[in-house]
Amino acid sequence: MAHYFEDIEIGEVERFGHYVVERQEVIDFASKYDPQPFHLSDEAAAKTHFGKIAASGWHTAGMFMAMFVAHIQKNPERQAASLGALGVDELRWHRPCHPGDILRCEAEVIEKSVSQSRPEMGIIKSRITVFNQDNKRMMTLMPIAMWRTRPI
Repeated sequence: MAHYFEDIEIGEVERFGHYVVERQEVIDFASKYDPQPFHLSDEAAAKTHFGKIAASGWHTAGMFMAMFVAHIQKNPERQAASLGALGVDELRWHRPCHPGDILRCEAEVIEKSVSQSRPEMGIIKSRITVFNQDNKRMMTLMPIAMWRTRPI
């Protein structure tokens, strides 16, 4: 079943994802994109409020994106209806992500509107919460995504 803009309801909640945070991935990401000592070394992180090596918040955002894309790719028609995003509001990192954490997501649709300039698409705003294995809130964000409208 397709999942066009018209199929999406305000208040709809989806739960998805299972992402194991791997130590080497944390170090590799940080080495390339956010080479701060507390992302690269337990010894350096121990001297900070992190206490132990912590994933970059940008890496956490990337892990969310990997889970989201894997989720929508389970339905090729839904994948085809996803047209990218206009941006993200209110990105917050509530606690650090550490190697060994297992992440999952909840997404709630909070707004929708038809594009005034592009009638072939609608705009969906969602509230995303990323949790760890202990159901602790790790990150929240509100993506503003474009979805294909149902062909006439």
